[in-house]
Amino acid sequence: MAGATAQAQETPEGAESATDGDIVVTAMKREERLQDVGATIQALSAEGIRQARVAEIKDLATQVPNVDIKETVPGALPTVTIRGIGLDDFSTVSSPAAGIYVDEIPLASPGLMSGNFFDLGRIEILKGPQGTLYGRNTTAGAVNIVSATPGDAFAAFAKAGYGNFDTFDAEAMLNIPLSDRAQVRLGGKTIQQGRGFWTSSLLEDGTPGRRDLGERDIWLGRIQLALQPADGLDILLKAEGERSRSQMGVPQFNGTYGPGTPFVPCTPVLQGRLDNSACADAYGYQNPYDNPYHGDWTGRFPYNVNQLSLTAKINYSLGAVDITSITGYIDFSRLYHIDVDATPLQQFDYDENEDVRQFTQELRFGYRNDLVDLVAGGFYSWDRVLGDNTNYGDDWPLVFLGAASGSGKTNYDQVTRSQAIYADATWHLADKVDLITGLRFTHERRRYAGGTTFITPSPLVGVNDTFIDDAISDDNLTGRLGLNFRPRDGLLIFASVSRGRKSGGFFSGFTNNDSQLLPYRPETITAYELGIKSEFGRVVTLNASGFYYDYQDPQTFVRFIDPATGLSVQKVGNVDSARVFGADIDLILRPVTGLSLTGSLGLLDTRLSSFATAAGVIPAGNRLPNAPATSFSAKARYEFDLSPGLRAAIQGDTRYASSAFKEASNDPLIASRPYWLFNARLSLAGEKDGWEVALWGRNLTKERYVVSGVNLASLGIVNRIYSAPRTYGVELSFRY
Repeated sequence: MAGATAQAQETPEGAESATDGDIVVTAMKREERLQDVGATIQALSAEGIRQARVAEIKDLATQVPNVDIKETVPGALPTVTIRGIGLDDFSTVSSPAAGIYVDEIPLASPGLMSGNFFDLGRIEILKGPQGTLYGRNTTAGAVNIVSATPGDAFAAFAKAGYGNFDTFDAEAMLNIPLSDRAQVRLGGKTIQQGRGFWTSSLLEDGTPGRRDLGERDIWLGRIQLALQPADGLDILLKAEGERSRSQMGVPQFNGTYGPGTPFVPCTPVLQGRLDNSACADAYGYQNPYDNPYHGDWTGRFPYNVNQLSLTAKINYSLGAVDITSITGYIDFSRLYHIDVDATPLQQFDYDENEDVRQFTQELRFGYRNDLVDLVAGGFYSWDRVLGDNTNYGDDWPLVFLGAASGSGKTNYDQVTRSQAIYADATWHLADKVDLITGLRFTHERRRYAGGTTFITPSPLVGVNDTFIDDAISDDNLTGRLGLNFRPRDGLLIFASVSRGRKSGGFFSGFTNNDSQLLPYRPETITAYELGIKSEFGRVVTLNASGFYYDYQDPQTFVRFIDPATGLSVQKVGNVDSARVFGADIDLILRPVTGLSLTGSLGLLDTRLSSFATAAGVIPAGNRLPNAPATSFSAKARYEFDLSPGLRAAIQGDTRYASSAFKEASNDPLIASRPYWLFNARLSLAGEKDGWEVALWGRNLTKERYVVSGVNLASLGIVNRIYSAPRTYGVELSFRY
């Protein structure tokens, strides 16, 4: 569904309805009608998620403007950027700028964000810093993923589908009331994809032969138990898990040297473009395929995941006071292979073996009277990220200089503890005026031990084994101040100033100089926003907001001179500052019964201060990564009766994004050009019988655009990762 500030035509499963057709969200840690919240929030309901086939975090970018999601590694490391604010790092130990919350449990590591969705109640996307109510990492915003919860009536749902690339998927849900005070909800999903998007002309051992890459074998399950042992007391216990034995996707190789002249840039690259017919790597390899999903890839590409998540939510209501406890635990491990150079050789290949464990506990109090709506509480989190990674450089181009291979082991062990206390109050100053105040104090400590050990030491000066054992801590105060004014029913004008902070950290990738492991500082955003939400009966909903961000110490890849060796070193560090201007505009039209039209526009103007990179000093004025100046999404859906009891629906949606750079140096070789995406869905349903059959298609025009890339042009290589090709299929569902 195209993101709109109020998707008022749909009520999410598992949420209360204020009035018929109104979405109720819990973005401010209390139930509110979405149009009454003085903030830019976009919500996708359960049916909207299913109809748009939003199956993973990365799919949200097709639905919500001013949201960009980059996959640094296909299928493994989604990076969420909201209004130009995101994470310019691929480390599993880093903290995301956009907080991702699953049933109010924050995900501490980007590695936890590549799972699949099923049996959801809704998804809420909050734009702007959320430093008052949310976890420790919400400078960009927050994405709340809310599972459908047990209900007091028997219900069942089953869906099965088949699509191109030999893809079978199935999902089922069963809701059973055990008694007047106990309910259970079971859910599960599987994805079985026999052929991947990518085709290699080489077998695993490098001999000629066709093989597909990107197969998927995924199983997910969830059980929830809801209890009401006493009046006012609600307990919700949840356990869910995922098992994946799949394959990674692979990037496209692009050469940057002249054929037969290693370390001499080819003419197209000197002109700022890529041309594989005229360029090669250091060994003279040229990519003969124009199709980015076709290449000469060798080796295995496993993507194996095991995850267990446990959540306990206890809520006790005492009249005007609510007491809520939320406890969460996640145990996650995965193994995957990255072929950075994307050639038949092992130049930059990595086996990543990672484990993430996290525990969170939140205790909050809610109080309401005629004067104030108050939410206050405390939050604690602990997480540990372990990595045992092998980097293969047996064919590293440095052999041309007489150097040894670049193979090695990178290990790391990071433990982070965060504690916070917060209070957020909405003061009802008059019938039409509310004052919002919020404050949060956070203490965080992060300890990191790790580095890289070369299997064969390199004779190059400044290329050494690396190791650091260090700790950083941060005490910070964030908050918000806002004003809501309702001059009439259906009209809300809001203004706010808020501050968010993202913690500092360490870089866990392959390193050859200790200076690359030095910690980087926290980043801080002060956001100013003015907006309006308006409704004109049930026919028109129009919402708009404008914002300005004062962005201090943005975290990105920078270059500096190591005082110990005098060498230039690239690492994750901080730029002095940046600023962001922008706007979000959302429109919903319901001109006739059964027809809904939605459109959303995002505008951005971002500017970084000057900083140093491998390409030299970058003057002030570069754009922030993954921040297209213009993004737009729209959806049209028409439902109509074919005959009594038989209903049809036609749905189409589109997404446009202007060109965007993928990193702070604004490298044109890995930038994405403007693109349009078109998706469609046709369905036929029996209203009384609960069945539906649907045909769907995504990326109908076979649009290819760059999602991310890595520029190793100085070593003869640029890789680029592309969007998914056209997919289509049929699905049959039944609901009771």
